[in-house]
This record gives sequence, C-alpha cells and structure tokens, in this order.
Amino acid sequence: MKKGIVLILFTLFTLTAILAGCGGSAPKAPEKKAAAPLKDLKVTYVKQPLNIPSIVDKANQTIVKGFEKDGTKVTFPEISSGAKQTEALAAGSLDIASCLGGTSAILAASNGADVKVVGIYSRAPKAFNIMVKDPAIKTAADLKGKRVVGPKGTILHQILAAALVKEKLSLKDVEFRSIGIPAAVNALLAGEADAALVAGADVLRAQRAGARILANGEGLVNATIVIGVSGKFLKEHPETVKKYMSLHQESIDFMKKNQDKAFEFTAKETGLSPEDVKLMAPWYDFSTAITAKDLKDLEETQEFLLANDMQKKKIDIKSMIAEVK
Repeated sequence: MKKGIVLILFTLFTLTAILAGCGGSAPKAPEKKAAAPLKDLKVTYVKQPLNIPSIVDKANQTIVKGFEKDGTKVTFPEISSGAKQTEALAAGSLDIASCLGGTSAILAASNGADVKVVGIYSRAPKAFNIMVKDPAIKTAADLKGKRVVGPKGTILHQILAAALVKEKLSLKDVEFRSIGIPAAVNALLAGEADAALVAGADVLRAQRAGARILANGEGLVNATIVIGVSGKFLKEHPETVKKYMSLHQESIDFMKKNQDKAFEFTAKETGLSPEDVKLMAPWYDFSTAITAKDLKDLEETQEFLLANDMQKKKIDIKSMIAEVK
C-alpha cells in the first residue's frame, strides 16, 4: 500500500512540474477571429408602388449613415423585378432585397435558391386592384370571356385568380395577356382590354381617366411583400442583417412621427402630389414583424402558384423564415 501511495504522489508531482513548465495551465484552443467589417453592402431601392420607408431612408440617408460608422459603404441597385432580385441574391451581387414580392421569394426557394425572409416590408391589399371601364362589368363573374391584362405570376395575378374563384370561375375563363402595369392601364383606357391589373399610383391615373376599381386584394389576398437575403449572407453576416432591420425601423418610425415630411419626400420622389400620397398611404401596413397571418398568406400564395403551374415543387414556407430580432 505504501508503494502505491508513493507512486501516486510521484505521478502527481511529475504532472505538476510539467504544467508549471508550460505556464501553469493546459494549452488553450485557438480563439475564433471576429468577422471582418463588411466593406460593401448592396441593398435594393424600390420606390413603387408607394414604398414610403425606402423613400424616407433615401432622403435621410439613414442606412448610409448607420453603416458608415462601421466603415461599410452602402449602395442601392434599382432592381424592381422580383426574379432578378432573387437571381442577384443567389449570385452574391445583391446582399439585401429590401422589397421582394412573396411570389418571387417562394418561386426562387422552390427552384433551390437559398432565400430567407427576415421580415415583412409591407401588406397592402387595397393597393392592388382589378380595374375596368365598362359599366356592364359589375363583378368578377362578368369577366368571363373578357380580355384581362397585367403582370403574370405577381400579387395582382393572384388577386385576379382569387376573385374569379370566389365566383366559381378560374383563370382559364378569361383571356389573359401578361404585360406591365403602365401598359395594362394604357390598354384598358384605349379599349384594347376589358380589365387591367393595376397597383400604386397607376390606380389614380386610371381612375382620373374614367376607370374604376372592380376588386382589390381586401378579403382575398393580403399582398405580402417581404425583406429577403440569401441564407449564406445571413449566416456570414447576421449582425449586418440585424443592424439593417434596425435602421429600416428608424425610417418607419420617422414616417409615423413626421408624416407631413415623409409625404413630402414621397411626393417629390414619385411625382405624385402630397395629397395623392396622403390618400394612398393608409393602404399600406409597413410593420416588419412576421405574423401567423403573413405565413398563411404566403402559404396561400404558394397554392396559387402550384395550381396555375407556375411552381413545380412545393416547399415548407416556414423553412424560408429567418426573422431577425
């Protein structure tokens, strides 16, 4: 037993001596280096249909000044097409899609793009309309066999489909031609179409030329626009995305507290009158938190895309969500 005790003491003495020779502690694991500050940040700038927070940010330079403190230069490519925005995110030539249609985000994700929704930009069912001139067209049921024009695969297209379904019809019951919104209004006013899918300031233009609203997204489609990033960018720069969302919120807060100034900025940027901006502003909800209703709307959007052969592969909508708080 004595020999055993001596052996244990000798072993402990030897280990103590070795540790003392190494500075008295075991070797430390190498520390992870902090991510280098981002030199450039590319954020889309989209002012239509009436994106007041983005316009306010441009006027106040909130995002530019906020990231300037970190040595990060912010640029604002103007890419309005949702498909091109998601392509740019995938290619790494765009970091944040500030205003991305829910349809575009879902289509990109279903095609394998690593798109993440980090917040909601807006919900504006009243801003997206089906417009007509013919007094004989009183409901969506009267569109059967009629010529309808507007952008395919968009919120507007989804609203048309939902309005027809409500009347036990489908997109197959109308003659649909895909064209841009301004061209759709022109076709309606020229008598080349019976109905047009119209959003934003073009709604007022059409109304003033004698057209009227037949239906909008209210009660049909919530018209959800999202804020998107690539999964890779979010993983590599989570603090950048978090800071962006915080700065974006500052513009929303400014809009609420300084309404007249925000409307003035918007009027100047869009060519609308301050009165027109004031008329249209209540159509929009710019709160960024992702709600259960938003998820339901995105799921219904996916069902629309699948039912009309615009989307081939169904995805789990929740897998796209990566809300940053």
